[in-house]
Amino acid sequence: MCGRFTRMYTWRELWELYMLTAGPPTSNLQPRYNICPTTEIDTIVPVIDKRGVVPMRWGLVPSWWSKSLKEMRLATFNARGETVAEKPMFRDSFKKRRCLIPASGYYEWQDTSDGKQPYYFTRRDGQIITIAGLWSKWTDKATGTDLHSCTMVITEPNRIAAEVHDRMPVILEAKDFEQWERGDVKDAAALMKPAGEEVLQKWPVSKRVNSSRTSDEDATLIESV
Repeated sequence: MCGRFTRMYTWRELWELYMLTAGPPTSNLQPRYNICPTTEIDTIVPVIDKRGVVPMRWGLVPSWWSKSLKEMRLATFNARGETVAEKPMFRDSFKKRRCLIPASGYYEWQDTSDGKQPYYFTRRDGQIITIAGLWSKWTDKATGTDLHSCTMVITEPNRIAAEVHDRMPVILEAKDFEQWERGDVKDAAALMKPAGEEVLQKWPVSKRVNSSRTSDEDATLIESV
Protein backbone atom coordinates (compact mmCIF):
# COMPACT_ATOMS: atom_id res chain seq x y z
CA MET A 1 0.00 0.00 0.00
CA CYS A 2 0.93 3.64 -0.21
CA GLY A 3 -0.85 5.39 2.62
CA ARG A 4 1.28 8.46 3.29
CA PHE A 5 3.47 10.71 1.16
CA THR A 6 5.19 14.10 0.94
CA ARG A 7 5.24 17.24 -1.20
CA MET A 8 8.33 19.46 -1.46
CA TYR A 9 8.22 20.25 -5.18
CA THR A 10 7.61 23.71 -6.64
CA TRP A 11 5.12 24.98 -9.20
CA ARG A 12 7.99 25.40 -11.67
CA GLU A 13 8.94 21.74 -11.29
CA LEU A 14 5.34 20.68 -11.88
CA TRP A 15 4.93 22.85 -14.95
CA GLU A 16 8.20 21.71 -16.50
CA LEU A 17 7.74 17.98 -15.83
CA TYR A 18 4.11 17.74 -16.91
CA MET A 19 4.21 20.54 -19.52
CA LEU A 20 1.14 22.09 -17.95
CA THR A 21 -0.87 24.45 -20.12
CA ALA A 22 -4.36 24.25 -18.60
CA GLY A 23 -4.99 26.94 -16.02
CA PRO A 24 -2.54 28.99 -13.89
CA PRO A 25 -1.44 28.03 -10.35
CA THR A 26 -4.18 28.70 -7.81
CA SER A 27 -1.88 29.15 -4.80
CA ASN A 28 1.69 28.85 -3.59
CA LEU A 29 2.68 25.29 -2.77
CA GLN A 30 3.67 24.71 0.83
CA PRO A 31 5.75 21.66 1.79
CA ARG A 32 3.78 18.81 3.32
CA TYR A 33 5.52 15.95 5.11
CA ASN A 34 2.63 13.78 6.28
CA ILE A 35 -0.06 13.72 3.61
CA CYS A 36 -2.83 11.35 4.66
CA PRO A 37 -5.82 9.75 2.91
CA THR A 38 -9.02 11.83 2.64
CA THR A 39 -7.00 15.08 2.56
CA GLU A 40 -6.71 17.21 -0.59
CA ILE A 41 -3.79 16.52 -2.92
CA ASP A 42 -2.45 17.75 -6.28
CA THR A 43 -3.61 15.71 -9.25
CA ILE A 44 -2.52 16.15 -12.88
CA VAL A 45 -5.48 15.64 -15.22
CA PRO A 46 -5.53 15.58 -19.04
CA VAL A 47 -7.86 18.21 -20.52
CA ILE A 48 -8.31 17.68 -24.28
CA ASP A 49 -4.74 18.26 -25.51
CA LYS A 50 -3.57 19.93 -22.30
CA ARG A 51 -2.86 19.07 -18.67
CA GLY A 52 -4.02 20.90 -15.57
CA VAL A 53 -3.60 20.64 -11.80
CA VAL A 54 -6.84 19.76 -10.00
CA PRO A 55 -7.04 19.53 -6.19
CA MET A 56 -8.73 16.24 -5.26
CA ARG A 57 -9.68 14.21 -2.22
CA TRP A 58 -7.23 11.33 -1.81
CA GLY A 59 -9.63 8.37 -1.61
CA LEU A 60 -11.79 7.76 -4.66
CA VAL A 61 -15.57 8.15 -4.47
CA PRO A 62 -17.14 6.64 -7.61
CA SER A 63 -19.76 8.67 -9.44
CA TRP A 64 -22.45 6.06 -8.70
CA TRP A 65 -22.01 6.26 -4.92
CA SER A 66 -25.54 6.89 -3.58
CA LYS A 67 -24.87 7.34 0.14
CA SER A 68 -23.29 10.25 1.99
CA LEU A 69 -19.55 10.83 2.06
CA LYS A 70 -19.48 9.98 5.78
CA GLU A 71 -20.79 6.53 4.90
CA MET A 72 -17.85 5.95 2.54
CA ARG A 73 -15.87 3.76 4.93
CA LEU A 74 -14.00 1.69 2.36
CA ALA A 75 -10.29 2.41 1.93
CA THR A 76 -10.10 3.63 -1.66
CA PHE A 77 -6.83 5.60 -1.58
CA ASN A 78 -5.09 2.66 -3.31
CA ALA A 79 -6.29 0.48 -6.21
CA ARG A 80 -4.58 -2.84 -6.91
CA GLY A 81 -3.38 -3.04 -10.52
CA GLU A 82 -4.31 -6.70 -10.78
CA THR A 83 -8.01 -6.04 -10.14
CA VAL A 84 -8.52 -2.40 -11.10
CA ALA A 85 -10.26 -3.31 -14.37
CA GLU A 86 -12.90 -5.41 -12.57
CA LYS A 87 -13.49 -3.80 -9.16
CA PRO A 88 -16.74 -1.75 -9.25
CA MET A 89 -15.09 1.02 -7.24
CA PHE A 90 -12.39 1.59 -9.85
CA ARG A 91 -13.22 0.01 -13.21
CA ASP A 92 -15.05 2.96 -14.76
CA SER A 93 -12.27 5.36 -13.78
CA PHE A 94 -9.66 2.94 -15.11
CA LYS A 95 -11.40 2.92 -18.48
CA LYS A 96 -12.11 6.64 -18.74
CA ARG A 97 -10.39 8.79 -16.10
CA ARG A 98 -6.69 8.20 -15.53
CA CYS A 99 -4.43 10.83 -14.01
CA LEU A 100 -0.93 11.49 -12.69
CA ILE A 101 -0.23 12.02 -8.98
CA PRO A 102 3.02 13.83 -8.11
CA ALA A 103 4.90 13.09 -4.89
CA SER A 104 8.30 14.02 -3.53
CA GLY A 105 8.47 10.75 -1.64
CA TYR A 106 6.30 8.21 0.14
CA TYR A 107 6.35 6.16 3.34
CA GLU A 108 6.04 2.43 3.73
CA TRP A 109 6.09 0.28 6.85
CA GLN A 110 8.06 -2.85 7.72
CA ASP A 111 6.80 -5.26 10.39
CA THR A 112 9.49 -5.80 13.03
CA SER A 113 9.65 -7.27 16.53
CA ASP A 114 9.54 -3.70 17.86
CA GLY A 115 6.47 -2.76 15.84
CA LYS A 116 6.05 -1.09 12.48
CA GLN A 117 9.17 0.68 11.26
CA PRO A 118 8.51 3.39 8.64
CA TYR A 119 10.80 3.89 5.65
CA TYR A 120 10.89 6.86 3.33
CA PHE A 121 11.20 6.28 -0.43
CA THR A 122 12.34 8.89 -2.96
CA ARG A 123 13.75 8.86 -6.49
CA ARG A 124 17.53 8.47 -6.69
CA ASP A 125 17.69 11.27 -9.25
CA GLY A 126 15.89 13.71 -6.95
CA GLN A 127 13.01 14.22 -9.39
CA ILE A 128 9.29 14.13 -8.65
CA ILE A 129 7.80 10.65 -8.29
CA THR A 130 4.88 10.34 -10.70
CA ILE A 131 2.33 7.78 -9.50
CA ALA A 132 -0.32 6.32 -11.81
CA GLY A 133 -3.73 7.47 -10.61
CA LEU A 134 -7.46 7.29 -11.30
CA TRP A 135 -10.02 9.99 -10.62
CA SER A 136 -13.77 10.48 -10.41
CA LYS A 137 -16.37 13.21 -9.94
CA TRP A 138 -19.13 12.50 -7.43
CA THR A 139 -22.13 14.71 -6.70
CA ASP A 140 -23.53 14.95 -3.19
CA LYS A 141 -27.26 14.56 -3.69
CA ALA A 142 -28.04 16.35 -0.44
CA THR A 143 -26.16 19.53 -1.32
CA GLY A 144 -25.61 19.30 -5.09
CA THR A 145 -21.88 19.84 -4.48
CA ASP A 146 -19.36 18.12 -6.78
CA LEU A 147 -16.39 16.32 -5.27
CA HIS A 148 -13.32 15.34 -7.28
CA SER A 149 -11.41 12.40 -5.80
CA CYS A 150 -8.54 10.12 -6.77
CA THR A 151 -6.65 6.95 -5.97
CA MET A 152 -3.11 5.65 -6.49
CA VAL A 153 -2.60 2.43 -8.44
CA ILE A 154 -0.33 -0.08 -6.69
CA THR A 155 1.44 -3.20 -7.91
CA GLU A 156 3.94 -5.87 -6.89
CA PRO A 157 7.20 -4.55 -5.41
CA ASN A 158 10.62 -4.45 -6.97
CA ARG A 159 13.55 -5.74 -4.93
CA ILE A 160 14.23 -2.54 -2.95
CA ALA A 161 10.55 -2.09 -2.07
CA ALA A 162 10.08 -5.79 -1.19
CA GLU A 163 12.67 -5.42 1.58
CA VAL A 164 10.05 -3.34 3.39
CA HIS A 165 6.59 -4.19 2.02
CA ASP A 166 4.81 -6.44 -0.47
CA ARG A 167 3.33 -3.63 -2.59
CA MET A 168 4.51 -0.41 -4.21
CA PRO A 169 2.90 2.38 -6.24
CA VAL A 170 2.99 2.21 -10.04
CA ILE A 171 5.69 4.76 -10.87
CA LEU A 172 5.59 6.31 -14.34
CA GLU A 173 8.42 7.89 -16.29
CA ALA A 174 7.82 10.97 -18.46
CA LYS A 175 7.74 8.86 -21.62
CA ASP A 176 4.81 6.90 -20.13
CA PHE A 177 2.54 9.83 -19.25
CA GLU A 178 0.63 10.00 -22.51
CA GLN A 179 0.18 6.22 -22.68
CA TRP A 180 -1.26 6.13 -19.16
CA GLU A 181 -3.54 9.11 -19.64
CA ARG A 182 -4.93 8.42 -23.11
CA GLY A 183 -4.06 4.85 -24.07
CA ASP A 184 -6.64 2.07 -24.16
CA VAL A 185 -6.95 -0.29 -21.20
CA LYS A 186 -4.35 -2.68 -22.64
CA ASP A 187 -1.85 0.14 -23.08
CA ALA A 188 -2.50 1.31 -19.52
CA ALA A 189 -2.31 -2.20 -18.08
CA ALA A 190 1.13 -2.67 -19.66
CA LEU A 191 2.47 0.11 -17.42
CA MET A 192 1.23 -1.42 -14.15
CA LYS A 193 4.50 -3.05 -13.17
CA PRO A 194 7.25 -2.49 -10.58
CA ALA A 195 9.68 0.37 -11.09
CA GLY A 196 13.22 -0.43 -12.19
CA GLU A 197 15.67 -1.24 -9.42
CA GLU A 198 17.65 1.93 -10.11
CA VAL A 199 14.70 4.31 -9.66
CA LEU A 200 14.21 4.47 -5.87
CA GLN A 201 16.21 4.81 -2.70
CA LYS A 202 14.99 4.42 0.89
CA TRP A 203 15.95 4.99 4.53
CA PRO A 204 14.31 4.41 7.94
CA VAL A 205 12.60 7.39 9.58
CA SER A 206 11.04 8.26 12.92
CA LYS A 207 8.04 6.26 14.11
CA ARG A 208 6.34 9.59 14.74
CA VAL A 209 5.09 9.34 11.16
CA ASN A 210 3.09 6.26 12.21
CA SER A 211 0.43 8.65 13.48
CA SER A 212 -1.76 10.49 11.00
CA ARG A 213 -2.05 13.22 13.64
CA THR A 214 1.64 14.11 13.40
CA SER A 215 2.04 17.57 11.91
CA ASP A 216 2.01 17.87 8.14
CA GLU A 217 4.59 20.65 8.54
CA ASP A 218 7.21 18.59 10.42
CA ALA A 219 10.22 18.42 8.09
CA THR A 220 12.12 16.12 10.47
CA LEU A 221 9.78 13.24 9.56
CA ILE A 222 11.87 12.45 6.48
CA GLU A 223 15.22 12.48 8.29
CA SER A 224 17.08 9.17 8.51
CA VAL A 225 17.25 7.50 11.93
